[in-house]
Amino acid sequence: MVESMENSRILVDTNILIDHFRKKRKNTTILYRLNEQYHLAISTITEFEFLSGFSKAQEALGREIVREMDILSFNTDCARQAVIIYRALKTQNALVPPMDIFIAATAIVHQLPLATLNAKHFERIKDLILIPA
Repeated sequence: MVESMENSRILVDTNILIDHFRKKRKNTTILYRLNEQYHLAISTITEFEFLSGFSKAQEALGREIVREMDILSFNTDCARQAVIIYRALKTQNALVPPMDIFIAATAIVHQLPLATLNAKHFERIKDLILIPA
């Protein structure tokens, strides 16, 4: 299935951005590899999570990483999808952190697969397609 998505857009989870930032050899990161295969997008939720981890002095470094990516808003459709996800996970007693629900909802609403290093949380969410990272 991944081959059919070559050069298409995917949503990238926050942990992939953090992994890229922390590694010295940027050309060996998952983000670097994904960027060669796909057009990358992030949710405004990911933008918040990622940039809030920087000091004000370092924020420009974080902004440089996301500069070329589409940033998709968490809108009313995403909020409604998040409610559906939340209720389904709560029924299964399998809740994940709210930010993960919001990111998954953004992916589903925009019909994008999600690349993450935390498949354990996201594989619980119905209708979400994950990209192996």
